[in-house]
Amino acid sequence: MKIQDHYLDQAHQVPSPNCDDRPDAQDITLLVIHCISLPPEQFGGPYIDQLFCNRLDPNADPYFREIHQLQVSAHLLIRRDGSIRQYVPFNRRAWHAGVSNYRGRERCNDFSIGIELEGSVTQAYTDAQYAKLADAVTALLATYPGLSAQRIAGHSDIAPQRKEDPGPLFDWQRLHDLLNASRIEW
Repeated sequence: MKIQDHYLDQAHQVPSPNCDDRPDAQDITLLVIHCISLPPEQFGGPYIDQLFCNRLDPNADPYFREIHQLQVSAHLLIRRDGSIRQYVPFNRRAWHAGVSNYRGRERCNDFSIGIELEGSVTQAYTDAQYAKLADAVTALLATYPGLSAQRIAGHSDIAPQRKEDPGPLFDWQRLHDLLNASRIEW
């Protein structure tokens, strides 16, 4: 897996309008792990793409009436089967973190890359997701010198009053072990 011109070569590209220029294009120093399922606790289907591209039909599910107007995105989504979708090039600011703070620094969208895992805080993630996440993180660390394995956080770490993802079932040790196997020091 490689990154070329800020795009992951193995990702299906689904351009999202929910992004803009970073205040400092060279300041990419944090990876944020999220999870998403639409409708909640359901996997598959077109709804995440639709949300991130401002095309979510509020009548398709009662929950969508609450969220269809949101303008959000992430850089990557890793589906349950391990397939990867990219919404925003890595050099641009995706709107994934919201009100956030990492080690005293606010506005995490300005300096982070957001990776969504298709999932929920109540269900374990798949083997394919861990494998692809480790591959994507390895490629990101090789491409962006400001990133490191020590600068990977969950959404709950940067917005603890608002968010709980990727949740208690996300296996940080497993990600750590996969990165170590790629010779990435944690």
